[in-house]
Amino acid sequence: MLKVLIVEDEAIIRKGLIHTFDWLSMECTVAGEAGNGKEGLQRILELRPDLVITDIKMPYLNGIEMVEQALKIYPFHSIILTSYSEFDYAKRAISLKISEYLLKPVDEAKLREIIEHVKREIRQDQVYSEIIKKTKDADDIRLIELDVYLTAEKKLNFFVGETIKRIKNDYRQKLSIESIADELGVSPSYLSRKLKKATSQTFLDILNKYRIQKAAELLATGKDRIYEIANMTGFKEYKHFCNVFKKYTGSSPSDFMKSGNQVIIKTQAKEEKEK
Repeated sequence: MLKVLIVEDEAIIRKGLIHTFDWLSMECTVAGEAGNGKEGLQRILELRPDLVITDIKMPYLNGIEMVEQALKIYPFHSIILTSYSEFDYAKRAISLKISEYLLKPVDEAKLREIIEHVKREIRQDQVYSEIIKKTKDADDIRLIELDVYLTAEKKLNFFVGETIKRIKNDYRQKLSIESIADELGVSPSYLSRKLKKATSQTFLDILNKYRIQKAAELLATGKDRIYEIANMTGFKEYKHFCNVFKKYTGSSPSDFMKSGNQVIIKTQAKEEKEK
C-alpha cells in the first residue's frame, strides 16, 4: 500500500481529498494530513510517506519550500496541487522532481493515473537501488558490469546513459570524457559530475575497469598474446596496460594467466549477470 500524506490549508479541500476518493482501490492509505507547510514538514518526517500531495500557497512554508526542505532529509514522491493562475510559479517544482501537477478541482481519473505513474516509479526506484547496490558490493576484483546500469537506464541522467553506452560499445577505441561531452553538447565538468553521482565512480575508472574485464576474458581463452590483448581492449601502450591491469586485479597479466585467476573473473562476471 502506498502511504499518502495530504497537505492543504483549506480544510474543506483537504477533507474532501481524504474522504471523497476511494484510496483503497488505488492501493493507497492516507497516513496523515496537515494544514500548513510547517506542520506538513513535521508530518513528512514523522510518517515517512511514499507520496505527498500538497497545495502551493500555504502559511509558514509554501508547498514547494516544504518539499524542498523535506527532500534533503527523506526521499519521497510528491504531487503539487495548483490552479491555472499558479502554474508558472509551480514550474519551480521541476528541479525537485515533482511527480506531477494536479489542477484544482481534483479529477479522480487524473489522480488515479498519476498514482499509477508514481507506483511504477517507486518500483523502478527499488529495482534501481538494488542493482546499483549489487554493483558497488562486487568489489573483490573491483571490476564492473555496465549492463547493470543500462538495465536501469530510465533512471539515469540521459547523458550518463549515453556515456555508459559509448564505453560499452567503443571501449576498444580512444575515448575521453571531453570528446564524449563535446558530442553530447555538454561540458566535461557537467558530465563528469553527473557520472560520478550516478555510479560513484569516475569516467576513467569505469572505462579502465570495463577494458580490464574484457582483457581478462580474452586472457582466459589463451588464444592471443598479452600485447595483442592490450591493443584489442583500447590500451595502446603495453606498459600502461600492465599497470592498469595490476591496479584492478592485483596481479600482472602474465601472473594472472599462470595463477588461474581467469576462472575467478569469469565466475564473477557470471554471478553479476545473475544477481
